[in-house]
Amino acid sequence: MRRPYTKLNVLNEFNMKEPIMIAATSRFNQTIPTGEQLSSPINEREVDRSVRNLLRALGEDPDRAGLRDTPARVARMYTELLAGVGEDPAEHLGRVFQARYDEIVLVRDIDFYSLCEHHLLPFYGKAHVAYLPQDKVVGLSKLARTVDTFARRPQLQEQLTTQIADALMEHLDARGALVVIEAEHLCMKIRGVQKANASMVTSAVRGVFKDNTTTRAEAFALLRRTS
Repeated sequence: MRRPYTKLNVLNEFNMKEPIMIAATSRFNQTIPTGEQLSSPINEREVDRSVRNLLRALGEDPDRAGLRDTPARVARMYTELLAGVGEDPAEHLGRVFQARYDEIVLVRDIDFYSLCEHHLLPFYGKAHVAYLPQDKVVGLSKLARTVDTFARRPQLQEQLTTQIADALMEHLDARGALVVIEAEHLCMKIRGVQKANASMVTSAVRGVFKDNTTTRAEAFALLRRTS
């Protein structure tokens, strides 16, 4: 039987813009490394050529001063934005630690940026990720990197949400996983219906979180906490 939830450890309590982890131990108090470059299968030369052709098709001159270096810049940009293409989440979630811990682990407010696969326009927001471990846990930064692995590729928000949850179940052998994503989509803000204030919320619930209403309610209560 699962032990009663006894303690909250809220990282960065007074700065809610940063990722926040809730767990019953301070062992997880670690920062998220930044600046690591991930390999990508993107062919920058081909992207460069394609952007030049696109500019011509749009009635522009890709050789004029303001656009001369744009194709190369765009190629480098896509290499960065789509760094998750071909990346295996096991690279991050496979690095686990044995731990006698069977309570909820929840990381809130993980910033992410992705590209809508329908229009290749950005959508961005925050992911909230929870799991119930089973004798092994993963570092805080690996959860954030898993979100990036799936976000940094042409995506749908619905698909992004389920992929993260399924990866937690598969690679952590978790007893349960819960993922909530809140995002804003430029394809809805600047084109089409042009609803600038609209946002989208999706969730994916797996394992114990899906089967046990009390455990699910506990996780959502933690997710809503502001201090």
